[in-house]
Amino acid sequence: MMAGEQIQGLGGSGSTPAELAKFNAIAGRWWDRDGPMRALMAMNPLRTDWIMQRVRPRFGAGVRVLDVGCGAGLLAESLARAGCAVTGLDAAAETIAVARAHAAQSGLAIEYQVGTAGDLAARGAKFPVVTALEIIEHVDQPERFVAALAGLVEPGGMLFISTINRTRRSFLGAKLGAEYLLRLVPAGTHDWRKFVTPAELSGWGRDAGLRLGAMAGITPDGSLRRFRVSASLAINYIALFEKGGLEKDID
Repeated sequence: MMAGEQIQGLGGSGSTPAELAKFNAIAGRWWDRDGPMRALMAMNPLRTDWIMQRVRPRFGAGVRVLDVGCGAGLLAESLARAGCAVTGLDAAAETIAVARAHAAQSGLAIEYQVGTAGDLAARGAKFPVVTALEIIEHVDQPERFVAALAGLVEPGGMLFISTINRTRRSFLGAKLGAEYLLRLVPAGTHDWRKFVTPAELSGWGRDAGLRLGAMAGITPDGSLRRFRVSASLAINYIALFEKGGLEKDID
């Protein structure tokens, strides 16, 4: 559900201009609680808590975090309020403009950049913590996207990725239910064929030299307006990868 991310300099075409235009078109409604991002807004506190519960014990306060595909700053602002020094990155320029304005209105010092993970990786940028939530299902070459993200993580650092599993339940709930029945997100937001299974994601992480540290489901209630952490990975899920080591197997 996040804005488009292109991968440049890594041989991948990334998101199409139409994908970026789609998210730029709704940039002004990103913070509307009754708008097209209301499902992400409902999910955001849970995702932030899950991340910070794992970041704080290792890095303490003030850790630098890069939020890739940050959109208008839902996660970036939550992480900044939790004490992180946040850089937000997105390829959708109009969405970044909204993010900057909202952060200024909220009194939050967040550095926002228009660009891609590939751009930063090519410049050798590194962060202790990198997040990429609800974005990988919008890129054209997700395995290269994961490799670019891995290149941005410092040794001993953490990478958090959340996405939607490619299952029958996600087709019914995240595609048909969310887009056409409940109208929680604009119709056409997702392509079910680009949803990512846990096995695929863990494999791409392993290929990029990362170890899977944890994985959990983010499960909606019947209205898709409330979410809880669960053991079910059938629809939305979030994963923590760490730099180096051997990865757990996911069947």
